Amino acid sequence: MTTQAKTPRRQQILEALAAMLEASPGARITTAALANQVGVSEAALYRHFPSKSKMFEGLIEFIEETLFSQVNLILANEDDAFTRCEKILYLLLIFCEKNPGITRILTGDALAGETERLRQRVVQLFDRIETQLKQIFRDAEVRNGMHFSMSVATMVNLLLAAAEGRIAQFVRSEFKRKPTEQWRQQWSSLVSGFVV
Repeated sequence: MTTQAKTPRRQQILEALAAMLEASPGARITTAALANQVGVSEAALYRHFPSKSKMFEGLIEFIEETLFSQVNLILANEDDAFTRCEKILYLLLIFCEKNPGITRILTGDALAGETERLRQRVVQLFDRIETQLKQIFRDAEVRNGMHFSMSVATMVNLLLAAAEGRIAQFVRSEFKRKPTEQWRQQWSSLVSGFVV
């Protein structure tokens, strides 16, 4: 009974934190303001999360679970390397578009002044996406005999730089410049010339 009562409150705290990150781009979120938003005391916040850092960690875990469960579905349902990579990057962009406050965590904007461990978690998340994209292209080389005009690492770096640039523009524009705008049209230009 006790666990059931805690789950919704934890979720409520994380949702309030995400909403505040969206509503106040560039602003630092205090636990007092967050407690006020949730309608509880600061002490009540700390009963669910021992620190603000743990609250951010909860949001990072949500990002990881959401993205990588969908990545697994893409890998299970798609065979073509370019389709897989495009869908994974589009997933990242659409996730950011639908979760603007949380996107501030991915760009590091919301983590200014927070612990280095949180920034490392975000670095690891992007490293994991990069590793997955590299694996897709390496498999295409081995299984399908594909030959690329540049190294797999160089191709993946270019694709991730394009996606991360769009995410940064989204945050910098205070969520007005959608990361998915024109992505599909630009994708073909990005990958043209990759295959020899």
